[in-house]
Amino acid sequence: MNMHSDVQPARSAGYKVDISRGGHDGRVSSEWFRRPPDERYLSLDTLHASVRARADTARTRIVESKAIRVEANMSDPERLALMVPGEDGPVAPTSWSFGQLCSLVGAPAGYMRDLPSAIAGINLQYGLAEHRGEQVKLLQTDDGRTELRAVTGPDYGRIWDHELVEAIQSFAGSGTGDTRWKIPGLLDWSSMVYNPRVDISQDTTTLYASDRDVFIFLVDDLHPIEAGKLPNGDPDLFFRGFYAWNSEVGSTTLGVATFYLRAVCMNRNLWGTENFQEIRIRHSKFAGRRFAHEAAPALTHFADSSPRSFIDGIQAARARVVARSDEDRSDFLRKQGFSRGETANIIATVLAEEGQPPASVYDFVQGITAVARSRTHQDSRLELEGKARKLLARVN
Repeated sequence: MNMHSDVQPARSAGYKVDISRGGHDGRVSSEWFRRPPDERYLSLDTLHASVRARADTARTRIVESKAIRVEANMSDPERLALMVPGEDGPVAPTSWSFGQLCSLVGAPAGYMRDLPSAIAGINLQYGLAEHRGEQVKLLQTDDGRTELRAVTGPDYGRIWDHELVEAIQSFAGSGTGDTRWKIPGLLDWSSMVYNPRVDISQDTTTLYASDRDVFIFLVDDLHPIEAGKLPNGDPDLFFRGFYAWNSEVGSTTLGVATFYLRAVCMNRNLWGTENFQEIRIRHSKFAGRRFAHEAAPALTHFADSSPRSFIDGIQAARARVVARSDEDRSDFLRKQGFSRGETANIIATVLAEEGQPPASVYDFVQGITAVARSRTHQDSRLELEGKARKLLARVN
């Protein structure tokens, strides 16, 4: 069986896919929905230029928290100004860094934002003077005015957003098709054909950055992977994909998720996902070292690796028959930790979607992920999908 299809789609065509199999991932879609136009980028080059420019004007230092003075801004009574040791003038906190300051001293940021600036300043000043941590690490930028972008503990291990982008550029280029890794295409719901070739626009891009984070989703969707046949004899096609995220100001961890998928729709939901793997790195003291030795190499390895192990795993799961009777099916699922109700639902789902009851490990995995897709609560869905991944992993 070929690892990659030999047939390239015509510009107006694409690949027939079956998204009733595998899992569903809405993470990229949630990013797509909430990003305003100024947070959307059409290439990794423009994204990198933006996040690198702000890093080039940034500086960090550690100061005594009690040495920071909070003052009402005379020119703007709705804002506070910070007087920081070593600065000639006031430093303006961003909405994010103001929230970090409030959290640092145990004050509710939402409540503090609603107070008149003079009263909020008095409360914040008292909290900083009594702060037991004594020291804080400040991230400031100087692009016309001095702005405070982040307030963290002294041991915060910053991984710059541009470092993540550069690690991805090393194998993905601009992310627009100059390498095999690119912004994804679109699924046509009427025909269930996935077209990898669509124009990159504000509506279709999956490259995002704000003043507090960066998020990137790319696929290798011009090189489909055939991992077996569908019940009607058509090839079951997959594509490789990954997303990665970071916040240099402390709003989230650094993370990388790799997976195989069958399609991406217009609102950037991922359909038919398999073999989801994730790495998260907290911004602790040695975060930079962990990024260099774990996350960046993992991304490069996935980008350059053969899908052979994935295909072999799918084929092994399809070949391993574990149930030949209704009793076998129930016993198998109960031994995997499923309740009676879940067991009946999984078996009924496979029967409805495939026209026959589950027999192989792969049949059961597809049934579990199909039931997971119907769950409205994310925690419940992720728990089921996790059980499916573990079951598939035990075949190899």
